[in-house]
Amino acid sequence: MIIAGHTLGTPGCDLAEALRLFGTAGLDAAEVIYQDDYPASISPSDPRSAQQAAAIADAEGVPIVALTPYTTSINSVDAASWQQGIDEFRACLEAAHTVGATRVRVYAGAWHPGDTDYARHWEQLRSALTVLAPEAADAGVVLCVENHFGTMAQTAADTARLVSEVGFPSVRVLYDQANLTFTHDETWQEAFAVQGELVGHVHVKDLVFKDPEAPFRASDTARVKAEERAVRSRVVGTGVVPWPDILEELVRRGYDDVLSLEYEYRWHPQDLPDPAIGFKESALALRKMLATVVSA
Repeated sequence: MIIAGHTLGTPGCDLAEALRLFGTAGLDAAEVIYQDDYPASISPSDPRSAQQAAAIADAEGVPIVALTPYTTSINSVDAASWQQGIDEFRACLEAAHTVGATRVRVYAGAWHPGDTDYARHWEQLRSALTVLAPEAADAGVVLCVENHFGTMAQTAADTARLVSEVGFPSVRVLYDQANLTFTHDETWQEAFAVQGELVGHVHVKDLVFKDPEAPFRASDTARVKAEERAVRSRVVGTGVVPWPDILEELVRRGYDDVLSLEYEYRWHPQDLPDPAIGFKESALALRKMLATVVSA
């Protein structure tokens, strides 16, 4: 499998420095944030940014295989906001095509406790992905809906239901077991049972619980605020997520693609070693696990 570094883990670097760090850490590729005002990213507001990123990736010898936008309005019931989300994704698909990325992370809209009119928001979300799916296919890109809190696809079951309802091969699941674990949703076995045949991308990270009994809380979509967190981020292989078992199941199911190290240094630097150390240690741990799985 290809092991990629995610630029979420390199907030102190520009894009060239981040990709250079990934190469030095022994990673094969990069997943790059698609957002303004973040140094290690492709900027939506700069029409030259994607071409510049492609040139940087070529110079560093680290291909960009995925983009991570932060658009959440594709489930909005306001027509202008919904259309803005569609247009943002269209621009991201164009950028992905320019840099050669084959997948784009998708937040399944925004959804938080207390929100109302679930059915209308769900239909807007389904409609948005139905509109974008053929355009993604034309760009050679797969839209990967992440198991993610603060969206309409927090659980593996809801993510699978959404992808199945859209019904295009260019819309798949972004499997993130760490997210499912700290939200107290599906175990890895349960997650594979409902979405295992739909996985198109995988985020890899690890954690430990401060209080395993504490209920999950998150008022934002992109991250959990410090005062709401019941977990601490960890280097892969040093937390509670059973990555050897998960990798074995991915291999058994024929997944032979990208494992993206979503090192959460942007959000939680107090929990983690410096990125140059953490990415290298995570990659070594993953490769050791994979070698064991393949030789078994």
